[in-house]
Amino acid sequence: MEPGLIWILAGLLLLVAELVLPGVFLLWIGLAAIGTGALLLVATPGFGPAVLVFLALLAGGVWFGLRRRPRLPPTDLNTPGSGLIGRTGTLLPAEGPGLRVRLGDSDWPARLPRDQRVPEGPVPVRVEGVDGNTLLVRPE
Repeated sequence: MEPGLIWILAGLLLLVAELVLPGVFLLWIGLAAIGTGALLLVATPGFGPAVLVFLALLAGGVWFGLRRRPRLPPTDLNTPGSGLIGRTGTLLPAEGPGLRVRLGDSDWPARLPRDQRVPEGPVPVRVEGVDGNTLLVRPE
């Protein structure tokens, strides 16, 4: 069988495998194999130059893929305040030395802004920030 057709067939099989498997890693290998096979159908270099062409096409495809990847902004994923800022809770009546806020089914230590005085009774508050495990809240 013609070596160029073997490269093309291997590339097509890799592209089919790319459809089945997650990720994008087989795409560039398959395209490089198809490109090498197309070159072998036109010219007849030896095995060594064919492998070098394959590696060059693979490197070019990976470089192109990395350049086209979208740049995502940094996220607050897995930070203490990632899901708390902006939520509303209830400022609990003072039962000890510090303030506490109920968010969902959890109680958190809380702090009001300096210009705010502690309101009486349960008051709805909005979380404006997180300092360690203390929520910075403002009455609504």
